[in-house]
Amino acid sequence: METQSRHFKENVAAAILDDDLKGAMSKLTSALRPKRASAVAGLPEFDQLRDHGIAIRMHTLDHIDTYLAQFEDNVIANGGHVHWCADEDSARQTILDLCRQHDVRTVTKGKSMVTEELGLNTFLDSHGILPLETDLGEYIIQLRGEHPSHIIAPATHLQREQIAETFRQSHTHLDADRPMDTAESLTEEARQELREKYGAADAGITGANFMIAETGSTIIVTNEGNGDLTQTLARVHIVVASLEKIIPTMEDAGVLLRLLARSATGQDMSVYTTLSSGPRRPGDPDGPEAFHVVLVDNGRSGMIGGSEREMLRCIRCSACLNHCPVYAAIGGHAYGWVYSGPMGKVLTPSLTGLDQAPDLPNASSFCGKCEEVCPMRIPLPKLMRNLRTKQTEMKMTSMRQRVILALWSQLASRPALYRLVTGTVTRILARIAGKRGAFRWLPMTGGWTKMRDLPAPEGGGFFARYNASRKGDH
Repeated sequence: METQSRHFKENVAAAILDDDLKGAMSKLTSALRPKRASAVAGLPEFDQLRDHGIAIRMHTLDHIDTYLAQFEDNVIANGGHVHWCADEDSARQTILDLCRQHDVRTVTKGKSMVTEELGLNTFLDSHGILPLETDLGEYIIQLRGEHPSHIIAPATHLQREQIAETFRQSHTHLDADRPMDTAESLTEEARQELREKYGAADAGITGANFMIAETGSTIIVTNEGNGDLTQTLARVHIVVASLEKIIPTMEDAGVLLRLLARSATGQDMSVYTTLSSGPRRPGDPDGPEAFHVVLVDNGRSGMIGGSEREMLRCIRCSACLNHCPVYAAIGGHAYGWVYSGPMGKVLTPSLTGLDQAPDLPNASSFCGKCEEVCPMRIPLPKLMRNLRTKQTEMKMTSMRQRVILALWSQLASRPALYRLVTGTVTRILARIAGKRGAFRWLPMTGGWTKMRDLPAPEGGGFFARYNASRKGDH
């Protein structure tokens, strides 16, 4: 998928004027935040579980070559095949070759963000292979010709009325006057449209939430059951997964699955947790005739030894998106690529290059909520600061910005001078603002005052209040 992250500011300007988007995002955050909080409160050992999960992910990254090799050995022992792909071009071509090898004309797909990275649907379609998304949200945005706006809720940017209109325009063989005023009616219509497609598909393509080294198995979790039908009813099952999805054992999977569901949707466990361990064996009632795993690097191996290594702990739960004030205001499409929200601000420039997404690491209030709710405790604000530092070192920022930061650095590293200057400026600004207590304009604050007043400083500074509180304690 071609990144549009270079146009982040233009995308944001359009997003904040979209009233439908505002309504949809409000529903998302008001639903998922309390559900996660309730699920976490109901599991007293949640923090211990997080520590365990982090240890699993860090240990795996330290020995990822060993576990990937073990995984490949076990997939082959189970009768499957593993294909190693360094980048998106090789991954797309590998999948196309597999489709041709097995005479595949139609493909059903489970939700997979790495196939979004590859732009796989467009690629397959251009080569005469028809892909059909089976996750409800993915199906909706495929009909609309859009990309996911959320990693677990792809159509979360849409209101129910917009989805109904999409169905009316796409399902023209149905009664135009049918009732479509409830979520249940829309879901039932999508189910009826998709149901007959599963059995007719030649291949099913899924992602993988985890790959188990000790068994050669892949795991997907869904709440709709579409993943089960996708991978068991077609003749060929192709799993497309990025390297960091590997974990050592099935026991490790149990730990991470408990964290994933609670952090993502506030469930104890997702409704469906499905394991695939190769093609159909003699005596099996169902399953594919052939089983392939396409392992995609696409920039991950470069991150393992770099300053953004901790980002590879991510289990794609979306908790950081659901709690981010920036994401809640602009939705996912503004980020211009597959991954959005706080994790996207780190992952997108890490995988596509800082020059392709220069604004993303800077689009944060650094409130820290993303790190607080992340089940893997990924230090997202720190990683964004790392990327900002790289931008400055690479002179990707403007001369004006670099000069201001250099002056600020000189001031901030001299405490006495800092207190003298900030104290003086604070008193001057407070006096100028007067009773109004705010500014409509100040030099170098145009980005703020264009949309709102800038509050004037009031009261003492931090050290004045700190010293006053210490005297009060005595």
